[in-house]
Amino acid sequence: MSSHPPPPRTIKEPSYLDAIVPLVVLIALIAGSVVLFGLGAIDGPTQVALILSTMVAAIIILKNGHPWDKIAASGGRALASIVSAIFILLAVGALIGTWNMSGTIPTLVHYGIQLLQPNWFYLATAIICAIVSVGIGSSWTTAGTIGVGLVGIASLVGVSPVITAGAVISGAYFGDKTSPLSETTLLSAQLAGADIYTHIRAQLWTSVPAFVISMVVFAILGLREDVIDNVETATDLAKLDQLFWITPLNLIPLIFLVVLSIRKIPASLAIMSAALVGGIMGAILQPQAIVRFVNDPALATPLVYIKGIWAAMATGYQENSGIQDIDRLLSRGGMDSMLLTLWIIIGAVTFGTLMEEFGLLAKLINPVLLRAKTTGLLFATLVTTAIGLNIVAGDQYIALVLPVRMFRIEFQKRGLQPQNLSRVAADAGTVTSPLVPWNSCGAFMSATLGISTFLYLPYAIFNIASPILSLAYGITGFKIERIPSTTAIYSNSNPE
Repeated sequence: MSSHPPPPRTIKEPSYLDAIVPLVVLIALIAGSVVLFGLGAIDGPTQVALILSTMVAAIIILKNGHPWDKIAASGGRALASIVSAIFILLAVGALIGTWNMSGTIPTLVHYGIQLLQPNWFYLATAIICAIVSVGIGSSWTTAGTIGVGLVGIASLVGVSPVITAGAVISGAYFGDKTSPLSETTLLSAQLAGADIYTHIRAQLWTSVPAFVISMVVFAILGLREDVIDNVETATDLAKLDQLFWITPLNLIPLIFLVVLSIRKIPASLAIMSAALVGGIMGAILQPQAIVRFVNDPALATPLVYIKGIWAAMATGYQENSGIQDIDRLLSRGGMDSMLLTLWIIIGAVTFGTLMEEFGLLAKLINPVLLRAKTTGLLFATLVTTAIGLNIVAGDQYIALVLPVRMFRIEFQKRGLQPQNLSRVAADAGTVTSPLVPWNSCGAFMSATLGISTFLYLPYAIFNIASPILSLAYGITGFKIERIPSTTAIYSNSNPE
């Protein structure tokens, strides 16, 4: 008897029900986790919801005839896409640990308390983070360094760490969106087919007004704050001086990181190098802090320093000064502090990749795109799609790349310059990513700043204002650049 190969699988197009079911399951499970666990939902229950939703999507894809090896390969591509983010997260965890131990963050706190007045603290925070982020082109690096220090200072000067976190994120993302060094800025322009500087000039029309709005809000919030208790602050500062040698030399790791970032060294390599420099500087400038942290008299001094640096990078620095705010500020960091964040990113990106690669997302988005007959509706569809992908796919790159791919030809047909597409995609895709707790950016910001996404969300003013302004421009036609009619593929008879 001759054996015959099995008949080829019949691949079915996904139905609307196929596309909707995984989203409904995800929404129901995440809502349930929030109801049952509150702010603790991000500590495991939300991750379980994402994994279960991914399994539901995989079952639907199997039902449609796709073999399991292709589903597994798609999951592998999802994980490959976040390798860089994984190493950045681990590097930031190590950096926070060594910079606390080396006196870098305590020095930032010490000087910050002296220079930043409570009534202008939120405004100054947003401006400082914006300047740093423009210079280095990274919202994550800005939040993981300067942002951590500013949130720590907030509790010491008597202002809200929650509002401060919102100001950090507002400033960091303004800089990220308008810096030619930012990878998301470069990606937005490249995908849309726009020159990078043309894209940035277009981006300024929404980013600058949105940041001005955020500065006004932070100024008002700051003026409403009560005046700091100077006696308590003086006591805290005195204790900080006892724990660490406060000197500008402690800022060498920060300067080192800024130089590496400006020289376009890959973020994970730059941050990890800065973490190691912080540990080495700690051994030179803060030996007493390392000895206190390791607390192992049997070890020889060189081994104490090695163990201290190693432990700070792995599990974070621990301080027991007796002052709650200082201990909470300094007892942080370590690569292991990022593991919950990595768990949520893995679940979210795998779910989003399966939904994208097997046509489930396109099944929902394409009919909506066809009904967007005016420029205003087109912009609204793009904004809604990008924000929805940040929620559903859980990753800013999916929320940035996929809408640009899907909308690029439509923008050309309607005679719209590519910088319109790149600007709206960045306004809605990049900026709203830290507002979603299970998004890779939201999980990172929450883990790094120590403030729940649900808490800082109302105060991330820039991130809320940007997509609203972009949508308003599309509806009114303000600053909408058009392709000359001789080169446009198609000119919509009702452009507005």
